[in-house]
Amino acid sequence: MSVLSNRVLEMKESATLAMARKSRELKESGVDIINLSLGEPDFDTPTNIKEADKKALDAGDTKYTPVAGTKALRDAICRKFKRENNLDYTAEQIVVSNGAKQSIANACLALLNPGDEMIVPSPYWISYAAIGELAQATIVEVYAGVSENFKPSAEIIEKHITSKTKVILYSSPCNPTGAVFNPTELRALADLMIKYPNIHIISDEIYEHINYTGIYSSIAQFPEIKDRVVLVNGFSKAYAMTGWRLGYMAASKEIALACDKIQGQITSGACSFNQTAAVEALDGNQEMVLYMVEKFKARRKLVLNRLQEIRGAKCTEPDGAFYIFPDMSYYFGKSHNGKTIQDSEDLALFILDEAHVALVGGKSFGDANCIRLSFAASEDMINQAFDRIVKALSKLA
Repeated sequence: MSVLSNRVLEMKESATLAMARKSRELKESGVDIINLSLGEPDFDTPTNIKEADKKALDAGDTKYTPVAGTKALRDAICRKFKRENNLDYTAEQIVVSNGAKQSIANACLALLNPGDEMIVPSPYWISYAAIGELAQATIVEVYAGVSENFKPSAEIIEKHITSKTKVILYSSPCNPTGAVFNPTELRALADLMIKYPNIHIISDEIYEHINYTGIYSSIAQFPEIKDRVVLVNGFSKAYAMTGWRLGYMAASKEIALACDKIQGQITSGACSFNQTAAVEALDGNQEMVLYMVEKFKARRKLVLNRLQEIRGAKCTEPDGAFYIFPDMSYYFGKSHNGKTIQDSEDLALFILDEAHVALVGGKSFGDANCIRLSFAASEDMINQAFDRIVKALSKLA
């Protein structure tokens, strides 16, 4: 009998981190691995942000911070919401955390009771289900495939609402599909929320700036439901600050105080000098962000072109983020050297073994037919990866 809790025994390992570990182990053993499994920009953090961090360190900014974040950073986040989203928040409604993942966990733990249901449009980011289950909620997946551009309609979502539904959690732009909910779709979702006043929305907007549509809309723009919306964002993607571990949420004061209380018992406040640098990220020059987004857009075009070389691959053009999520079920049932591909997990392992390219199978994202490929890598690396993938897939018969 295990000494470990059922909580951890039943928890699934993050598939993206598992694949990253496998590829890292192969690389350390001397295998030339191209890693397209992690959602990590290959750019360095912009210089102005790093310089602000160094100045904060030199100034002795190394002490504990308030659990919810420094007043300077929370004020900067409020300015960001007003400037970019036309949303009014006060510093008391902001909680800064050790990454956006912690913000999501805080919100789920604050809102969900054992037995509550959390609706998650599928495909979804791997950790959503695990976090909801950690809060002892039941996860209700609402699936939409390639033909629906991976976006379930408000009408479809409503069919899954019960008296136990407490939270709807989604990302837009979406990880892993790159789908973006447009203003019309968000209006329909807001109208649905008005009908069900006991339901809250957690909107993960971490990829907000990596958006190719030219328009970005947040569900919090609708005043009728704003107090029931928890906005989650952060610095990892737009500012290439993955290792800095800084995220934040905006919510009603009641929810923000609850998340402050939870965080105070688990991690306390985020890194002090990193918060000072984050103020510069929000208030400083944004040219590097725009540059990175243009590069991601060019890589998206490259990936879509290269995907045409892969027989049977079906996908949509992502409107945001830096992932492509093609349906690869054409290869299921095909074999090589006595090994038969049953699903996308098998296919991802086959590509890792045969092509030495790390991707992530779609099962953990809610769609076992698809594979997630990150194009947060150089065009040269992307081209090399596709050369290898095409060659490996040609072996399957």
